Order: sequence, then C-alpha cells, then structure tokens
Amino acid sequence: MSKVIILDFGSQVTQLIARRVREAGVYSEIHPCITSAADVAAMQPDAVILSGGPASVGEKDAPRLDRGLLELGVPVLGICYGMQLLAHELGGELAQSETREYGPADFEKVADCPLWDGIESLAEGKTSRVWMSHGDKVQTPPPGFIVTGRTATLDVAAMSCDERRIYALQFHPEVHHSEDGAQMIRNFLFKVAHIEPDWSMSSFVERVVRQVRETVGDSHVICALSGGVDSTVVAVLLNKAIGQQLHCIFVDNGVLRQNEGEEVVGYLREHFNLNLKYVQAADIFLGLLAGVDDPEKKRKIIGHTFIDVFDKEAQAIKDAGHDVKFLAQGTLYPDVIESVSYKGPSAVIKSHHNVGGLPEKMNMKLIEPLRELFKDEVRAVGAELGIPESILWRHPFPGPGLAIRVIGEVTKPRLEILRKADVIVMEELRASGWYRKVWQGFAVLLPLKTVGVMGDGRTYEHVIALRIVESVDAMTADWARLPDDLLARISGRIINEVKGVNRVVYDISSKPPSTIEWE
Repeated sequence: MSKVIILDFGSQVTQLIARRVREAGVYSEIHPCITSAADVAAMQPDAVILSGGPASVGEKDAPRLDRGLLELGVPVLGICYGMQLLAHELGGELAQSETREYGPADFEKVADCPLWDGIESLAEGKTSRVWMSHGDKVQTPPPGFIVTGRTATLDVAAMSCDERRIYALQFHPEVHHSEDGAQMIRNFLFKVAHIEPDWSMSSFVERVVRQVRETVGDSHVICALSGGVDSTVVAVLLNKAIGQQLHCIFVDNGVLRQNEGEEVVGYLREHFNLNLKYVQAADIFLGLLAGVDDPEKKRKIIGHTFIDVFDKEAQAIKDAGHDVKFLAQGTLYPDVIESVSYKGPSAVIKSHHNVGGLPEKMNMKLIEPLRELFKDEVRAVGAELGIPESILWRHPFPGPGLAIRVIGEVTKPRLEILRKADVIVMEELRASGWYRKVWQGFAVLLPLKTVGVMGDGRTYEHVIALRIVESVDAMTADWARLPDDLLARISGRIINEVKGVNRVVYDISSKPPSTIEWE
C-alpha cells in the first residue's frame, strides 16, 4: 500500500493535509517533526510532506529539519513553515515580512511546475485564490531552486527543484480557502511521486482482516464495546476476521446516558451475532470517582478501571479454557493526534481514555484497528460492513461518558439531572431533523447555581449548557447555528421538565480554541 508521511511542525491544520491526501485515495500518517529521518525511512514512505507551524525559523527553539529526510529518495513537499525550513537548510535567504500575512491572496505562476498541471486558473494572466498564514518569507530560493509562483506581496510564494523532486508552497493548499489546493496536492501525489491511489474502505477492511488474523492466530480477543459507532465497527470488523474468538463486553460504568445499557445491548444482540456480555459495574466506577473533580483524573480513573474490569472478565474467559491475549479498542486518529504533541510529551491537549489514559502495564495487548482513521472514514467502513445507519450516525459519545459532562464532582443526583436534560436535547434534535445535520449535540451540567423565579418564587438551581457543533472529523468544529425556535424549545423543556435546573445557556465557541467536550 502506498504511504505518505506528514511531519507536523505545529500547524493547526496539519490534519487537513492528511485528509486531502486520503481523499485522493492515498494513505497518509501524521508524525511529530522530531521524528528522525531513519524512523521515517523505516516507514517506507512514497513521499514526505512538511507541514506549516507557528514558529519562526530564526527562533532559538524553533523546530528543525533532519537533512536526512531529503536523502530518502522520495519527493518532498514543504508547506508554509515547511517551505521556510527547506530554504533555510538548503542555503536560501529568509526575511521577516513587514506585516504578518493571514488570509486570502491571489497567486500566479511564474514558471511551469508539475503542481500546476490541469489548473485552469493558473493559465497565462490568471490567478488562483490561496490562503496565507505566515510571518517569515523566503527572500532568495536555495541554489538549484527556481521561483514558480508569486503574489502581489510575496515574490517567492512557491519554489521547486525538479531534479531533487523538492517542492514548496508558502500558502496552505490543504485548506478549503485555497481554491485549487486539493488539485495541487493531487498533482504532487500523482504527477511528482507517481503514487498509485490504493486507499479505499474495501481495501482497508481486507487489510485489517488479514492483519488481525495473522496477529491473533488461535488466541482470543476481548472488545470494549460501548455501542457507539467506533466500538461497534471494531466489533463487527473483528468478528469478520476471527468470528467466535472475539468476546465483546459492554460495561455499564454508571456514567452512561439514560437507559443506554439496555438499549445498546438490545440492538447489538438483535443485529449482530456477537459474543456479548453485559457487565454492570456502576458502583465500582462511581465509588472511585467520588470526590474527584479534576477532568484528567476522571479520565485516568475510568481508563484504568476499564482495564481492571476487562482483566477480570478476561480471566473468567481464560478459566473457561480460552487463551485471551488481546484487548480491542475503538481508538481513532484524532485521539492519537490530540494525545501526542509535535513537541513531544508536553503541550498535549488532553489524554484520551484509550490513548494516554491507559496504565503502562496491562495483562493484554492492544488491538486498535481504527487507529489510523478519522470519524467519517469509520462510518464508511461501517457502511462497507453493512452496519445499520441508526448505529453509524449515532453522535459520538466519549469513553469517560457523562463523567466529563458533569463538570466537577460526579454524583448520582447530578448525573440524573444531566441524563434528563440530555434526553430532551436528543429528542428535539431528532424531531427537528437537526440530528443528522450536526456532528454532535449534548448537554453539560455546570458546577454552579443561579437565582431564578419559578411560580412566583425564588429558586437557586443548576445551569445546563448546550454544546451542539458542526464538524467533519472532530479535529476542527464550529458551533451549530440552530434556529431560535428550536433553542427556545430545548431550553423551555429542560427548565420545565428537569427538576433542579432554572437556566440554560448555549456554547458558541469553536474548536480551536475550545475543544468539543468541556473536559
């Protein structure tokens, strides 16, 4: 299978590069920029892309380029900071722009380049709208490079060395605002690197099934099944690979939504021939969460406790004569990216219960067949496997469940308030047709009370925040512009029907700078 390695220098939109490459039918992976050339070589890439980043090349602690990357014999594309690094390392000259350029620009070609093939807007005398975000600029290209494009304010907006197959763009072709950016990336993949587009959901399923069979052999696997799209796809995928060697376990951890355990177990048993065990462990989890209000501690407690429960269940299966060696999880690519900083172990956004929240020592090895996929790709795999749309399009639900939507300490009374509010949010989104239009919608219980007036009397009760966002892959998100009457209906129902709530607010922040979940 073809592979493109993307080295992340800290750009907010690095993941979009991976998506554009995958959309072109080529598999891609994002790795931190500290990854050595030797490690990249071991991955056997067909091409390397250097992302943008917030640093200035001249800064003392700015990320550097391992020169060995340019000696791998594969094409290299530098974007924004990646272009500046190439110029700096290969003998070009950099300068600081008088003003930081952020926003649209009209790009015109000044020399032929394979990246421009088939782009009509770059015909003689025409321009292509691109998106700029930089402070430094290339003043003079390195020896052997030619200038291939410019803007009104930037003499070197693109450069290339055909002999070494190194290409560089000062703008961001990966973002939607660069009108021909996706075509430029495709040209790099197919015209420069001559990669065969062999990444598809059917090929992914075939490859994973084969790899799982080889990895597992005669052993048995326990699957952490939540009923969400990720874990369900994992279960069906592994069931296709190893059949009855798979043991699915659904754990009621006490922080599920209302009646979720019974509903999930019911429809999974109805639709799929899975070895499914329903473990009710609410008291264990809630006991360990008592008095804990730090979100990272909540995540780690839940992650560790999950493993303890699975170890116990695995032992029971072993006692029945089965050789259990593996634990399957629905870890996705955004989980991995958010849990690993381009700078190393520092500056991580948050740990995920199935990435950074796992204990270092476990009695089982991990199988994470969706680790390289974005959410929409997971749904595509699910469709390939014949999973019903009612499951595939279920809104994402975090592993730590309502524990990270109850801000502060998790108690049974607070969970009950949130569950009732959450039911109303789901009912109204479905009834209005907005459930499929948005990426995710849910309620959050805030750790404060406010004064209200109900029935001519003073109240001092809880606040519910609504978080409803639009997204494609959870890496970026924007708050959903719901109709006023829908918001009013949700708010009115929560205040009238959920005892203990007298105020509802709507979260209108985007990701970034916020995250989708509040904790």
